[in-house]
This record gives sequence, structure tokens and C-alpha cells, in this order.
Amino acid sequence: MLDRAWIAAHIPHQGSMCLLDAVREWSGEAITCTASSHTDPANPLRADGRLGAANGIEYAAQAMAIHGALLAGDGSEGSQPRQGYLTSVRGVTLHAARLDDLPGELTVRAERLSGDANNILYQFSVSHADRCLLAGRAAVVLDASALNKEQP
Repeated sequence: MLDRAWIAAHIPHQGSMCLLDAVREWSGEAITCTASSHTDPANPLRADGRLGAANGIEYAAQAMAIHGALLAGDGSEGSQPRQGYLTSVRGVTLHAARLDDLPGELTVRAERLSGDANNILYQFSVSHADRCLLAGRAAVVLDASALNKEQP
């Protein structure tokens, strides 16, 4: 299992914005992570003293970033993590109002549905105690500058 220190070294999110605690399992197609930062009163995504369920999208985006780092195989120390950009989120269904009132760990899963070297489509979910809290799809662009080069 890859821990929070490994995660922070391989994604752009640092400090309290690194929301995930560990990678539970991963393959070329999917990743499952755990998180407990939703219970932290100092969570940077909180607003008005609460953490709404829609913030689970950021948890899923970080799982996608970790998946990308693992697929890139870039385990070298000191290398800069490749930065992806969440370009769209679709079909999101919220099954809870908030995340911060749930004790214990969240399970964050992302599955790569399709993609190429620069554009990836993921399906994601965030759950707690086998209850789905939110789910949807997200498109990720790994190199935004390459998009302009693809245009005629």
C-alpha cells in the first residue's frame, strides 16, 4: 500500500490539500484510495464549517492524478509531478449532503474508461461503509498546451 508521503511526492497537491491517505489497490484501469481528511476541521475545502458532498469530486480528481503518476511509472525522487487538468465533470449524482459528518475512512475509486496520451475519461465514486456518496465521470487533459497544437 502506498502511503500519504508517497502520494504527496507524486501529485501536485501539497500540505492539507493532499486529501488522500493511501492507495489500497490499483491496476492499469482503476485505482482505489482511502481518505480520512474529510473529518479534519481544518480541511481547506470546508465552507461555513462543513464539507459538502460535491467536494468529493476533488478527492476523486486526486485519485486520478495518483493513477496517472503510477501509470507513468515516474518513481524517481525529486521529479516534478505531471499536472493534469480536470476539464469537465458529467453525470454527477450526489447521494449525501455532506462528507464531514461521516466517521472513519472514505473509499475513493476511479476507473479509466478511455483515453490517449493526453485526454482521459474516468468514472469515479466516493463511498463510506459500502454506501455510495457520489459518482460521476470526469475528463482530464494532461497537457493543455498540446490542445492548441492539435487544432488545424
